[in-house]
Amino acid sequence: MGTKLYIGNLSFNTTENELQELFSQAGTVQEVTLMQDKFTGKSRGFAFITMGSEEDAQNAISKFNGQTIEGRPLTVNEARPREPRPPGGGGRGYGGGGYGGRREGGQRRGY
Repeated sequence: MGTKLYIGNLSFNTTENELQELFSQAGTVQEVTLMQDKFTGKSRGFAFITMGSEEDAQNAISKFNGQTIEGRPLTVNEARPREPRPPGGGGRGYGGGGYGGRREGGQRRGY
């Protein structure tokens, strides 16, 4: 199993193919996942790349972390495990932000 890297501060014009080509200079690239906005389909400016080995991953980190690509210094490090999230999405809770919650203070007027 390969080592997954986080690549941050990417130009929004960067493609998966460009990342594949660039990171293959450091070793075997198993997978490239460019994160995209689910509504617009545009790049979110970061990606995950799975390198073939720990050695390839460390080589990629030392070679590309801080290197300027398209005018932006890349952030390259080992990806942290995904944190568990509660099921059901992240919508607003009840009672806040003008969505039918109770008002604080003041007298209620008879309508």
